[in-house]
Amino acid sequence: MRPVRTVTRLTVGAALAVGLTACTINVGGATPESSAPEETTAAEQPAEEDAEEIDTGAEETGASDGALPDWANPVTTPGEQISTYTIGDVRVDVYQVGVTQATRDGLFADPDTHEPIIAEGDDIVFINYVITNEGEPIDLGSSLVSIDERYVDWAYLGGMDTIVDDDLFAAQDVNDGGLAPDAYREPTVFPFGTGQSYSYGTNFLYQPGTDITFRTVITPVDAQGNLLHDERLDAEGTGTIS
Repeated sequence: MRPVRTVTRLTVGAALAVGLTACTINVGGATPESSAPEETTAAEQPAEEDAEEIDTGAEETGASDGALPDWANPVTTPGEQISTYTIGDVRVDVYQVGVTQATRDGLFADPDTHEPIIAEGDDIVFINYVITNEGEPIDLGSSLVSIDERYVDWAYLGGMDTIVDDDLFAAQDVNDGGLAPDAYREPTVFPFGTGQSYSYGTNFLYQPGTDITFRTVITPVDAQGNLLHDERLDAEGTGTIS
């Protein structure tokens, strides 16, 4: 394995900003029990049937029933699956989407050569994460389900560099983040219901035939958006870039 080296930031002014605003959370209400008389007339029966139909409709539109959280971009599933693993009751499916060329230099340089780790024109590979909650509802913070992908022979202490270009993400049919535009809210509580999924993609230097790990963290939050560190979950998936 190559020695670990730190990376040098190539550009200081390159910062990522995510513009997000608030959206609403649907909360289902309980239906109080009714006290029916011992004798029910024929005229009263239709009213009871109508009430039952209304209650059933409310259950079908509950917050946890939809496949997509109200804060997420629509799920996309391009590419070939290279990994699947679980972190608690949450399943992560990883897809290798496609290879394209960097439209600009990356943000980091090799400390020895001072050359960018990703130079304009280099091959980069896109992957896509599809994340599904198969357990009880969970409240996530703004980091959602955090994943750090890393080649097993990555020679630098810093994470793998990426190219930020909206057109590249659109061409690969992947979201550039889990949160939809204008989905940010205060407090930063993002409910992740049972059976719900969201997806997002990323890119990095293309090294075909190299094994890769996906280090994953979930830190739930309370109703005020405070991180519940005692409930933190850690997991790691593996795959190979083809």
